[in-house]
Amino acid sequence: MAIAQPYPTKLVRIVVPFPPGGSTDLLARKLAEKLQASMGQSFIVENKPGAGGAVGTEFVAKSPADGYTLLMGVTGSHGISVSLNPKLPYHPLKDFAPVSMVVSAPLVVVVGPGFPANTLAEYVAFAKSKPDQVTHSSPGNGTSMHLTGEMFNLASGTRLVHVPYKGSAGAINDLIGGQVQSMFGDFLVVLPQVRGGKIKALAVTSALRHPLLPEVPTVAESGYPGFEALSWQGLFAPAGTPPDVISKLNAETVKALASEDFREAFARQGFLVAGSTPAEFRAFIEAEIPKWARIIKAGGVTLQ
Repeated sequence: MAIAQPYPTKLVRIVVPFPPGGSTDLLARKLAEKLQASMGQSFIVENKPGAGGAVGTEFVAKSPADGYTLLMGVTGSHGISVSLNPKLPYHPLKDFAPVSMVVSAPLVVVVGPGFPANTLAEYVAFAKSKPDQVTHSSPGNGTSMHLTGEMFNLASGTRLVHVPYKGSAGAINDLIGGQVQSMFGDFLVVLPQVRGGKIKALAVTSALRHPLLPEVPTVAESGYPGFEALSWQGLFAPAGTPPDVISKLNAETVKALASEDFREAFARQGFLVAGSTPAEFRAFIEAEIPKWARIIKAGGVTLQ
């Protein structure tokens, strides 16, 4: 009787559903390097961008469930898209086996340097005094940045106007330039601008204050208990991947995330590095999907 060789016995691909150079790509490359060193097989990153991440995500969903094609998924691909796109060619839970959370980061509520508010309470008061006039930019329709603004409208009773851009660069540049007034910005994108005094940080959207901006309160402690929105990234395999393979990948991923050089590299950029069990990661996504679905429905958000 042939005895199966222990996984992995050949090259493993981690698919990134975005172009090279972004945070998801950098994370995947660092993780691949760690897994290759610990598991003794080649781990490579393959970029498959397109359709806001759907192209690469669908590719992994339809790949053999053998542990040799993995995905670095994100908030959009596994928390938001299923409620936003009725024609999504995969299901974030039915078609995937979660392996581990990798990192998360809050968004930051920021305003331009000339905006007449220095606290979240002042921001809300100003926005309520000028309904449908205060703008918030985002990298595009349906992004976590856009939907966090919609979540805040619902929580605070404001009527902020969303201004979508094609990517973060335009959104942040026009905020600095005064063409738009506020943004629920990606931590990595806004941190240098906050530190450089080009924009003002009013609050972070995590449950706890962020160690890199300890003086900035959370939205929850600023009058909106329970408010939390995270941008996160995690490792997935296709549904049906053998449990022993998932278990081994999880153990090695958690070990990689605990290494000092991994934690330091990404903590400096504002990420909270945190592994999880597959069951914990699945439960997290099961809570994310209805949370974003409610926001999408209540805000009447579409991809158009």
